[in-house]
Amino acid sequence: MRILGIDYGDKNIGLAVSDLLGITAQGLGVYRQKGGAEDLAYFQGLVEEYGIDRIVVGLPLRMDGTQGSRAEITKDFADRLGTALGIPIVFWDERLTTKEALRILREQKAAPKRKKALKDQISATLILASYLESER
Repeated sequence: MRILGIDYGDKNIGLAVSDLLGITAQGLGVYRQKGGAEDLAYFQGLVEEYGIDRIVVGLPLRMDGTQGSRAEITKDFADRLGTALGIPIVFWDERLTTKEALRILREQKAAPKRKKALKDQISATLILASYLESER
């Protein structure tokens, strides 16, 4: 079975998926939220297509480790998703993943438009890769 990694945003959700052995994380793209049932149907499709049995959601903690309003919004989304899909949700500290994603894109000399499109996917991949590493 595979693990889905999520970098949740107000409009866009970065996605990554593990390999079958749970060793590596690969970017899966970015989903632009549409709302309600349509979003749940999209994620149900991912679960079925990839055989997802767990979801790792990046939790945006403050630098001091406390949770703010952004973390609460993310938890609400993840709880609704987990309940609707019947899949366990794991929250994972995502501090600095966006900065790391932007650094990677700068090093690759990505065009500004490309940076915007890839930032969330790379962040989701970093979140999932960090989680997978901790499981080994």
